[in-house]
Amino acid sequence: MNNIMEYKNYVGSVEFSEGDGLFYGKVQGIRSLISYEGTNAAELVADFHGAVDDYLANCQAEGTTPETSYKGSLNIRFKNRDLHRLAAIYAMNHEQSLNSFIEEAVAEKLKTKRFLNMS
Repeated sequence: MNNIMEYKNYVGSVEFSEGDGLFYGKVQGIRSLISYEGTNAAELVADFHGAVDDYLANCQAEGTTPETSYKGSLNIRFKNRDLHRLAAIYAMNHEQSLNSFIEEAVAEKLKTKRFLNMS
């Protein structure tokens, strides 16, 4: 089972409560709480889509800009100091910034895992 859903550039989690017999989730990567639920997969997807649509409609009615998730800015903390140092040295030796090296490394990892269809 896939644990995420995507709709209108929003990513939602998929959870299951055995005790309640209910699927539920929330939109990830934004501060606003947008949650949804359903007793089966079809209901969950429909409620997710409806919750996102309601959020966007409310933002439009209030004249506010909807939050966007995953804006491209990320603060990374290395557990291993040496890994940070080696990455910085590698980037310098290849005449690139540490940010561009990390972005390239992440893209390559996702491509090798067949997660992205990148050229």
